[in-house]
Amino acid sequence: MEKIRVLLVDAQAIFRQGLRTILSQEPDFEIVGECGDGFQAFDFVDRLQPDVVLADVRLPSLDGLELTRKVRMAARSTSFVLLSGTGDDEEMLFQAIRAGASAFFGKDTPTDDLLAAIRRVAAGEYLINETVLTRPKVASRVLREFRELNMVEKEIEPLFAPLSNREIEILDYIARGNSNKEIARALKISDQTVKNHITSILRKLAVNDRTAAVVFALRRGWIKVD
Repeated sequence: MEKIRVLLVDAQAIFRQGLRTILSQEPDFEIVGECGDGFQAFDFVDRLQPDVVLADVRLPSLDGLELTRKVRMAARSTSFVLLSGTGDDEEMLFQAIRAGASAFFGKDTPTDDLLAAIRRVAAGEYLINETVLTRPKVASRVLREFRELNMVEKEIEPLFAPLSNREIEILDYIARGNSNKEIARALKISDQTVKNHITSILRKLAVNDRTAAVVFALRRGWIKVD
């Protein structure tokens, strides 16, 4: 079995020890390193090439947001699960989205939920999109930035959209912050059908997650957000 390589980054040694104990009990995880400093973590990512970095948002010298951003700019394939000890912090969530994190959780997240999230993130999922859908203010702010980006970064627009009318309709619902269940209810189709359409959208647009698909569609004028 190929193990998920995890790097632990937290300034509190006792918290890192707790994470190490939890992950070490899981047969599909391998802890490749740990540290309490953002700059050191960046060097570790470059040298150890972990699949997932589990990092506190607040770190000395280079915080978790900047660490995520620097690794993303370096085109590393490592995914980031950011942890916050402040609980429900919508500003921090928004900044985590901008930095390119795959998931954002409070440090009080149940162990089973965190383990499941690490596994999903290692498989290429972006759980942070699901979190955004439960925070209307954050979703609205993200979409507003998408719209401004669409206005500033003009591109040559293709005349042909490689999506069906139904797929564009579903993308429009996603852009307005609707969950899969809400989309299914609105369109009178099953949840599984919605999931199938989303899978098709991601494949056709060659993007990894719903947010990227929305950005792609907004930039090309296939959908509009009022």
